[in-house]
Amino acid sequence: MGQTVNVHFKLDSDVKRNMERACYDMGLSMSAAFTIFAKKVSRERRIPFEVSADPFYSESNMQYIENIMRDVKNGKAHFAEHELIEV
Repeated sequence: MGQTVNVHFKLDSDVKRNMERACYDMGLSMSAAFTIFAKKVSRERRIPFEVSADPFYSESNMQYIENIMRDVKNGKAHFAEHELIEV
């Protein structure tokens, strides 16, 4: 094994806490989990899971939401109560 080095980066505190819990449940430290990730990326030359953009933040959806907010602010939006539909 080569010389070890420290790597520093920032995480949202909730993300860190949740990862620590998940790692603990698997019997791993966060350091071990990141090492596993780094070795897999190095070996496969890819992120070992799908990375995609949340469609909620697509340009068309953001424009749709902005239009709704404009209608709400201008008193043009109409809201109605409805029954919850469970899927």
